[in-house]
Amino acid sequence: MRLVIADTGPVNYLIQIGHIELLPRMFDKVALPVAVQAELSDPLAPLPVRRWIAAPPAWLEIHDTAGLPHVSGLDEGETAAIALAESLHADLLLIDERDGFRVALRKGLRVTGTLGLLDLAAGRGLVDFVLAIKKLEQTTFRRPEAILESLLKKHRGRSDG
Repeated sequence: MRLVIADTGPVNYLIQIGHIELLPRMFDKVALPVAVQAELSDPLAPLPVRRWIAAPPAWLEIHDTAGLPHVSGLDEGETAAIALAESLHADLLLIDERDGFRVALRKGLRVTGTLGLLDLAAGRGLVDFVLAIKKLEQTTFRRPEAILESLLKKHRGRSDG
């Protein structure tokens, strides 16, 4: 069974670019902590994101992480996502925030972010990477340019984009 735990960022951006359905297509179980649900529901979150989380799909599991260890220096969603990934022995943690990413790696978790997930999906023929990046660039997504350029170069040969 392939279990993925998601932090706020990747879910937010996948919804905004119209590719949230990649999660249930790529993983047997998709879960997020209540803290991430709250962040996605925030009045400042984009309207499509708030609508999506207000009526979450049946494939999404939402877990309470009360009582799990807190990681200082990270926000509540990141801390809860890392703690949930550890407690459920997740196969993968989706997190974009760099400090959270590094903490998760130090804890021995397998980690990727929005770009890595889109790369995996494109490798399986589930998404056109170049087109997905064009949509992502219309959001507030911040990315490491070197990684993005490397992935675009890799995928340009597979796309008309």
